[in-house]
Amino acid sequence: MKYIDFKDSVIKHALEKGLTEYELYFTESEDISASAMMHDLQEFTTSNDAGACFRCIFEGKMGYASTELFNEEEAIRIVEAAMENAAVIESEDMVFIHEAGDIYQELEPVKTTEPTGAQLVDLVRAFEEQLYVADGRVIEGSQTMAGYGRTRIALCNSKGLDLSCEYDFTMVGAEAVVKEGEEMFSSYCMKADDFAKFNTKELADKVVADAVASIGKESVASGIYDIVLSKEMAATLLATFSNIFSADAAQRGLSLLAGKEGTEIANELVTIVDDPFCKETFLRMSFDGEGVATYSKHVVEKGKLVTLLHNLATAHKAGVVSTGNGRKASYAGSVSVMPYNFYLAKGGAGTCEDIFKETGKGIYVTSLNGLHAGADAVTGDFSIASEGFRIEDGKKSHAIKNFTISGNFYELLNKIALVGDDLEFLTPRASGCFGAPTIMIKQISVAGK
Repeated sequence: MKYIDFKDSVIKHALEKGLTEYELYFTESEDISASAMMHDLQEFTTSNDAGACFRCIFEGKMGYASTELFNEEEAIRIVEAAMENAAVIESEDMVFIHEAGDIYQELEPVKTTEPTGAQLVDLVRAFEEQLYVADGRVIEGSQTMAGYGRTRIALCNSKGLDLSCEYDFTMVGAEAVVKEGEEMFSSYCMKADDFAKFNTKELADKVVADAVASIGKESVASGIYDIVLSKEMAATLLATFSNIFSADAAQRGLSLLAGKEGTEIANELVTIVDDPFCKETFLRMSFDGEGVATYSKHVVEKGKLVTLLHNLATAHKAGVVSTGNGRKASYAGSVSVMPYNFYLAKGGAGTCEDIFKETGKGIYVTSLNGLHAGADAVTGDFSIASEGFRIEDGKKSHAIKNFTISGNFYELLNKIALVGDDLEFLTPRASGCFGAPTIMIKQISVAGK
């Protein structure tokens, strides 16, 4: 049974059961991936998945039921299962099925190149050989990967909504391992883009150069340093603590930003944006997981907290309007609060090299390890094993290892002293796309030798 027929069947059975408030959320995805190692194809996989989740309000409670089967029997089952689940819910929170009437932004079509499986295989094989060509010290254990994914999302409900959207992207990644004497050093990169736009030689040269630059790592003395975070690490740190901007977290006492809207929480250089229509990424959505229209918003503007991110339930509790951030991590998941394309906006300080020059002396952090173990998303405290380079005389100097940076993310927002213009996004993840330019942070504690 096709989704359109399944949808009609679900609606018919919902009406037969006397339901007046219900929703059907559907996702469909196709994925192809390949990887190469030891001068040969290591893995090749394809998958096609689809699933649907039915939600209904029954006796004042919200019930859920999901399925990956699309037939008449399942259409009946998920309606009855959702009603049964609603009957045992104990929460007294208000629940909502969104009314029609929003104005949805028309998304500009994105022309992308869909690769075949054979093209992905050819890419990873050629990409791996480019690693070896880039430097004679590259050894076995180096590897490459590439993957393509397409996702379609559809939502309809009893209030008249019938929405759909689709997005796709290709990503490639490589790990280069180099050997100098008896020591080995590695570097990893991953990038998402249109398949036709990848320059794998450029990526291979970069990841190998980063691995080679790690040769001869030294220790660094403990102390207080000005820290420059690479754009990748700045985005990674933002992603790690992004939940503090969730109204759901704030209302449950899991964010210190509760009640801080309209107040200064960061240096005036800091503007944080959530943009569902960002043209630099591939995650573009005109509606959220509840059917609310999305829009681009400044979460923090010039240091001031403008808004937390809301879904319908958190907005009702706060007496505000949803920001369109009621999202589902999967078709079967419950509605939570998540961003789309969440990033620290450009700050005018130029390139990474410009920031080195302005910093003069400090530490350039290019790797943060064990973030989930070393970062407390509630208090904002972090103590993270790191690697990077010294900054001396305004330039990147020799590599350093085995040091830990410590501090508090809420305080860090106020210590940001330079924000570059080299904004770049990490590869997409279930919780959104995260981006940042290179930044310099004043006076961070470093534990070294």
